[in-house]
Amino acid sequence: MECVLGMCFKDFVLLASDATETHSIMVIKHDSLKMYSVNQNVMIGVVGEKGDSHEFAEYVSKNMQLYKFRNGYDVDPFKVAHFARRTLADALRSSSPYYVNSIIAGFDPQTNQSCLFFLDYLASLIPIPFGAQGYGAFFANSILDRHFNKDLNEDDAYLLLTKAIDEIQKRLLVNLPAFKVKIIDKNGQRNLKDIYLKTSFVIDKQST
Repeated sequence: MECVLGMCFKDFVLLASDATETHSIMVIKHDSLKMYSVNQNVMIGVVGEKGDSHEFAEYVSKNMQLYKFRNGYDVDPFKVAHFARRTLADALRSSSPYYVNSIIAGFDPQTNQSCLFFLDYLASLIPIPFGAQGYGAFFANSILDRHFNKDLNEDDAYLLLTKAIDEIQKRLLVNLPAFKVKIIDKNGQRNLKDIYLKTSFVIDKQST
C-alpha cells in the first residue's frame, strides 16, 4: 500500500515517496523516509516488505560508499542501478529473496545526464522517463503519461508531481496523507516542500 514516484527531466530528477509507516492495521507514524541516499547524486526509493526494504536499500548504499572509500570516487547512477539489480537477482536465486520494488534516481555530473530506473522484485531493470511503484502507480501513471514533458522546469515539474499525488490521495482506498519530495541535479540532492492531503469529501444529506 506504499507508493514511490519518480520523474526524469533534462537537468534534474524528482523523487517522492509517501511518509506513512504502518504495522498491520495500525498507522505508526506519518514522517517515515522511504528514500535512501546512495551518494551525493543518486537516491533510491523503495517499497515492499518493511525489513526487506530497509535492508536492501542500506546494502546498496553502504556498498557504494565502500566503493568510494576504496577507489576515491563516487559510482555513477547507471552502475548503482546495475549493482542493485545484481543484488536482487542473486537474492532471488537464494533462500532469502528481497520482496522490494524500487525507483532509482540520479544525475551524472560527468555527462550532465539525469536518469531514472524502474527495478522490481524480480530484478527487472528498465530506464524510464517517469514511473511509480506501489498501488499508487495505478493512478499516478495515467496523469504522468498525459502531462509529462521532459522540458519542464523545476516549478512546473513539482506542480505535475503534486497533481499525480493528489490523484493518488483522492482515489486510493488507503490513506496516504503526506509525501516527501527530493530533487537531484548538478548540485546534488536537496529537499523540496512536502505534499500533503488537500482533498476533502463532503456527503450531502438529503431530506426525505
